[in-house]
Amino acid sequence: MSDIRDDTTAGFLGIFGYEPHGLWSAPGELILLGDDSDYADGYVLSIAIDRRTVVAAGVRKDRKVRIASTEADEIAEISLDALEPDEVHGWAAYPLGVAWALGQFGADLSAVPGLDLFVDSDVPVGVGLGSSAALEAAIAVALNDAWQLSLDTLSLARVSQRAEKSVVGRVTGLADHLPSLIGEDDTAILFDSRSLDYDPIPLHMNDHALSLLIIDTGVERGSDIATERFTQLEQAVDALDFRSLRDITPKALPEHREELSELVYRRVQHIVNENQRVLDAAKAIRNDGPFALGEIMTASQGSLRDDYDASGPHIDLAVEVALSNGALGARIIGLGESGTLCALVADDDVSLLQVALDGAFSEHGYSAPATYLVKPSRGATKH
Repeated sequence: MSDIRDDTTAGFLGIFGYEPHGLWSAPGELILLGDDSDYADGYVLSIAIDRRTVVAAGVRKDRKVRIASTEADEIAEISLDALEPDEVHGWAAYPLGVAWALGQFGADLSAVPGLDLFVDSDVPVGVGLGSSAALEAAIAVALNDAWQLSLDTLSLARVSQRAEKSVVGRVTGLADHLPSLIGEDDTAILFDSRSLDYDPIPLHMNDHALSLLIIDTGVERGSDIATERFTQLEQAVDALDFRSLRDITPKALPEHREELSELVYRRVQHIVNENQRVLDAAKAIRNDGPFALGEIMTASQGSLRDDYDASGPHIDLAVEVALSNGALGARIIGLGESGTLCALVADDDVSLLQVALDGAFSEHGYSAPATYLVKPSRGATKH
């Protein structure tokens, strides 16, 4: 972590020619269970991960905002007086979208100074580890401090969500943003998307020498998957005349089988059962420790495969290899564009599993998957 902080400070100095006035960071995040549950007023179990996006900021004497990044060749520049969703494009839509959204949540952007911002990150992009959430959260806490706005954590999560919807053009749940702001070391977050309450659940993964191995199969699965599932779930809510799928229990669901098509019923069955799995996992972790999470993750993967049609040959192979080589559980993460899964693994078994994955994928004529080892970490902070 100290290296990326130093790199960010040096990057800011090299581009803008002066020392930054402050340094902030936010982690990527990983939804362990309940990826789509927040759209159904349900429960989500997630963690912040130990890979972070760092932002260095310097306060200007004018109204200009300039943003540079290690991931972009150009410096994005705009006046706060001209900051509107239609005026920002590309990667800069994420940080500038946060600045705009802060104005939608009460910040008087006519009374704040311009800023120079430099961004560096070690959060992998496009694999379901919350790279955009980390960027938005890091920018949100930096601007909240630099502009002395005093917004609370939940408000900053809503700011990030609004930025992504209105400026970036991507609809997300609040559960996609909270972990980056509220995460704690070696701790999961149980989030209730109806009440917006959240509870930390100690995982004790460090005590038991466990880690989460992220396996990126490299398969592009189509960006319309999440949108299609969301539409199907909306159809189910309308047909069943419930406030949300949160209000249906696994026991009561079969009573409504005739009211839905076979396909939509399977989608609903996944969400209803997943909500219960999240609650079961939270209880099991509290009572029995992190080992209890593995079996529930694998059950979730079976539901994602059979009811949600959110798997594929590469993912099925990776899950099979993981479970055959020491993983306590494995499931796909994210329901959008990437073919990535997460396996709960003893630290001593990580190398063996990586070798087994490479061998199995080679035998099937697939490219070797990329892997990342992550652990639960703390949320956004100022350094």
